[in-house]
Amino acid sequence: MVEKQVLQVKIHGLVYNFTIDYFERGTPMQPIRKTIIKILSVPHLNLKKNYKIYRKVIGFFNPPIKSEYRTLDYLVKAEGRIIPVRLFLPKKSQGVKMLIFFHGGGWVTGDIDSYTNVCRNMADITEHIVVSVDYRLAPENPFPKGVEDCYYVTKEIFKQPELLHCKEEDITLIGDSAGANLAAVVSLMARDREEFYPRKQILIYPATNYDHSESSPYPSVRENGSDYIMTSERIQDYLDLYVENEGDKLNPYVAPLLSKDLTNQPDTLIITAEYDPLRDEGEAYGYELQKSGNNVEILRVKDAIHGFFSSPLNTDQQAQSYKWINSFLRGTRT
Repeated sequence: MVEKQVLQVKIHGLVYNFTIDYFERGTPMQPIRKTIIKILSVPHLNLKKNYKIYRKVIGFFNPPIKSEYRTLDYLVKAEGRIIPVRLFLPKKSQGVKMLIFFHGGGWVTGDIDSYTNVCRNMADITEHIVVSVDYRLAPENPFPKGVEDCYYVTKEIFKQPELLHCKEEDITLIGDSAGANLAAVVSLMARDREEFYPRKQILIYPATNYDHSESSPYPSVRENGSDYIMTSERIQDYLDLYVENEGDKLNPYVAPLLSKDLTNQPDTLIITAEYDPLRDEGEAYGYELQKSGNNVEILRVKDAIHGFFSSPLNTDQQAQSYKWINSFLRGTRT
């Protein structure tokens, strides 16, 4: 069941009202689940000092289960460097269509191994080839190195889609969290550089702003910023590790919501989570895309927290998200 909710956001003294669709599970978050999530939200390690440990923990809890006959590893050469990518072939498909996927992890953690299970399931459920990009991570490789990797892999695919028996119009960009940020930025870069043109993008709880402190204009930063595992403080730590120069945080290629020109962007599906600090900025980005004349669907998963899409557990929230994704890919309304 899909219901509607009006979201009010105040930005620089102006009040915006817009309608968000969201999936109604029927019951609110259970108290015991909320208590467990709150306990897990207490920081145990300083992220900035221990990001390498976070990487190992994520890898440990997300061991890749590879089906070798449906998984292919490639190396893309771009401007003197090598960018690993992994292709996931669906069990069945309706023609040859493709998703170019950028993984989450705050631009600091995650890789194609830790997201292999996500991408394998994505390929099978959407019946699309999934191309997962192993872009360079911060802080060793700060902005803009990671997003340039994503851009160049995407450009190479768009230059020669026939190598994968695909057409340009059948290629969709997709990412979750920081990966959704990268997908949005690649679309902006593509428009600005005029080298290729993505037709569709799917942004799953995207990071679109630079400020996740108490001064943020978005209520979700404060409402959901402490008790739902991905805290606003942790998000800010990730951003600090990603962006080496403080002034770059105002760059629309870091915070696409700051872009002064959002015209000529792909048809966009934005999926947010109810208990996510990034909820409102993701929805606000969709609203700004709409105002600029783009086709956008904004859908909120009720009772969900940040990271639900890549959870190793199969949930009804993931199932609902894939229903929306498949409807979007097929060109039908949810």
